[in-house]
Amino acid sequence: MTPAPPAPSAAPGVLTPSGDLTAAGDLTAPSDLTALADRLRRVLGEDSVLTAPAARYGGDYAVKSAPGTQFLVALPRDVEEVQATLRLAQETGTPVVPRGAGSGLSGGATPMDGAIVLGLERLTRIREIDPRDEVAVVEAGVITADLSRALAPHGFFYAPDPASATLSTLGGNIATNAGGLRCAKYGVTRESVLALEVVLADGTLLRTGHRSLKGVTGLDLTQLLIGSEGTLAVIVAATVQIRPLPVARRTLTARFPSTSAATEGVGAISLSPVRPAATELLDHGSLEDIDENTGAGLSAGDSALLLIELDGYGIEEQTRDLVTALRGAGGEVQVIGDETEAATLWELRRSGRGSGAGHARLGEDVAVPKSHLAEMFAELERLGRVHGIRTSAVAHAGDGNLHPSLSLPLPGQDASAALPAPLLAAADELVRTAVALGGTISGEHGIGTAKHDWLDLELSPASRTLQRGLKSVFDHRNLLNPGKAL
Repeated sequence: MTPAPPAPSAAPGVLTPSGDLTAAGDLTAPSDLTALADRLRRVLGEDSVLTAPAARYGGDYAVKSAPGTQFLVALPRDVEEVQATLRLAQETGTPVVPRGAGSGLSGGATPMDGAIVLGLERLTRIREIDPRDEVAVVEAGVITADLSRALAPHGFFYAPDPASATLSTLGGNIATNAGGLRCAKYGVTRESVLALEVVLADGTLLRTGHRSLKGVTGLDLTQLLIGSEGTLAVIVAATVQIRPLPVARRTLTARFPSTSAATEGVGAISLSPVRPAATELLDHGSLEDIDENTGAGLSAGDSALLLIELDGYGIEEQTRDLVTALRGAGGEVQVIGDETEAATLWELRRSGRGSGAGHARLGEDVAVPKSHLAEMFAELERLGRVHGIRTSAVAHAGDGNLHPSLSLPLPGQDASAALPAPLLAAADELVRTAVALGGTISGEHGIGTAKHDWLDLELSPASRTLQRGLKSVFDHRNLLNPGKAL
């Protein structure tokens, strides 16, 4: 879980010191939910409104709603039903929490008392695939990996590749501007989105952007809405850029005697003519985590690992130049010739670290300029010593995005208890160091509720005032995901 730092403010709609989500804005009282559900059923149908929703609707992977939170779930089947839901919410002053698959890690889909959780999971049509224009038109509930599977027979793929690609939805990815493993070469989600269909707080359907690759008419509302975490509008469909499948792919590993040495390897890649599709750095603690969880045997010696994917034309030339650069930086390089072995390595990177059972565990998400990766890893090791905690990190090293893990054993304690103070203190210092090095408090997971209290480290008062003003233009009653992101 990614919490707020110690002693957070009790602002409406954010995490309290206990980790619970408070109420926000002009809420419908929980006692009114039954009547609201009856009205919604008349619009959406009996099976589209849940008044005793499954636990999975009570939050995302990191932040759950406070015990006893009462909310209902609306599951529209099409855009018109999304509009009808938002019109009713506007009429009754009910907050709406848009939700994709709930795979987020910052509390963006966590409900508060009296809210409608607006699930987009039934909007699953891939409306169009056009290889000549290199676009696809997809609805918000399409699973990210399913889009690439649908594109493959056409010789195309969708480049954004979050670790949750087999679970997360396109709408959720766009709402959070999701990142992933291939960002260094192909960019984050916003680089692949050309146009959006969104429903505004009053139920109005708005289309933004262009089908063409170029277009500069008016203010760029598409880019404003990407990453807005459901606070400005509800994304229901998108026109996305698709790319030809690479003619070749190749996986390499480079083992270094220390994490610091591995960051030198990252620098050598930057100075080479090669641009890998993915460059992942796993420090020794992460390799140990993977071995403990899977028995993979990656943590040989006191070493760190770069896991790299090349793609495209000239794969032999790319491999030659990359091997030269990495060996010049002191790396022990291996070209993985077996596709099954390569696939296993990438799956271990995505999911091999395990759940941290028996530990209080806090996962972070910060990013810095690549040239400062070594300083961030050094700070992480220092925090482990100072606070007496176990630390490790994997990094999308090609773009400077780190995912540190901070943990402490919980012998005989309730794993759902509040996180220990040393973890919270270490997280606070880590985030502040990232900002001081020219980085950001969140590389790709977003702000949600979990990072509210660090916003002022990065955003000036003028910037925050302007952003709140934009929020009021889109949603003057503060009903769309209140208390999140801003």
